[in-house]
Amino acid sequence: MLASSKNSIHPAAAHLTICPLANMGFNCCPGCGMGRSIIALLHGNLSLSLKLHWFGIPALMILSYRILVLMRLQLITSRINKLQRKEEEDV
Repeated sequence: MLASSKNSIHPAAAHLTICPLANMGFNCCPGCGMGRSIIALLHGNLSLSLKLHWFGIPALMILSYRILVLMRLQLITSRINKLQRKEEEDV
């Protein structure tokens, strides 16, 4: 069963959650609000982001870094594969 909770910043905005702590009735969860914090940050609302969860900014930085590393790895791998196919065609 999913718990329904009210957003403390926007009390009219209720949402469903899969958070096990919220589903057990706890109001304080270390991760709740992080997604909303990242979304607020992406919309340029730094104060709301910090109000929702203080770790939103570092989390977004970590996620962005990881995405860039994976994109770079994919680019390098595709270039290597392209060179290998070209060598095979030349032989």
